[in-house]
Amino acid sequence: SSRHIGNGSWPWQVSIREGSNHICGGSLIAESWVVSAAHCFDGDKSAYHVNLGEYQLLNPSESLVSFPIKEIYRHPSYTDMRSSGDIALVELETPVSFNEVIRPICLPASSVEFPAGMECWVTGWGNTHLTAPKTLQEVQVPLIDRDTCNSLFNTGSYPDDPKEIDPIKQDMICAGYPQGEKDACQGDSGGPLVCELDSTWLLAGVVSWGVECALPNRPGVYILLPPYADWIQGYISPEPGMSVISLWLLIWLWLSEPDPLVFLVTDPSSCHWFLSRFSLLAFQPGLVPLAHGQC
Repeated sequence: SSRHIGNGSWPWQVSIREGSNHICGGSLIAESWVVSAAHCFDGDKSAYHVNLGEYQLLNPSESLVSFPIKEIYRHPSYTDMRSSGDIALVELETPVSFNEVIRPICLPASSVEFPAGMECWVTGWGNTHLTAPKTLQEVQVPLIDRDTCNSLFNTGSYPDDPKEIDPIKQDMICAGYPQGEKDACQGDSGGPLVCELDSTWLLAGVVSWGVECALPNRPGVYILLPPYADWIQGYISPEPGMSVISLWLLIWLWLSEPDPLVFLVTDPSSCHWFLSRFSLLAFQPGLVPLAHGQC
């Protein structure tokens, strides 16, 4: 159960291609970086490329741009389908030029928590009723906490059920309904689960795995982003030297200016690096740090 949307509605959505075939979704997080699922990649990086600005797969729009991949970084804790660490960083060969239909999604800091019951959105070109649509789809689903989701997975039995008693690990979250009906499906893997917090869209999760699609008591399972925020920043912000200088500049401005100070950073990767280090300053009087996600 999903619906068509307009081109550019989810400007961070990417299509991971193996040859000409769409195999997975992903999310643009910076001008040279995409987040997807580790299980999407089992071949050499030269086998894949990334399409942005895409809407109808069989009717390429003028906004479509395609990028070869410079490197794929799968999280070292990933072992196989349904394991923890099913997340990958994809470095593009050349930077993306942002526009109205191609823009990055903000990453949550490692401290951000997404509450159960929050209504979030999943997007992709995955199967609906077991046929692959060629137009980007969206579906709204509520978040389900890990303990509740494990209880659902321990209810009833399906042939493709995981063998573990509690298959939902610490770095996972579920989204959907106990009765099924709305879910991600094959072809959506690696794509975004996004939630709106304080009027800002954040990448809450990555489509990881499920038992078939939209079955009762088997909601979709996603890898949470906050546990991997620092791992991601280690790649997309490898040279924090200038950021340290800018951080001292911020502190100097704050000490010299009694009025509340809002500090804006134009580069998304630097912005997230700053935010990850502002937690102690956030409680100091007179400083209003940039809210998480406003990058």
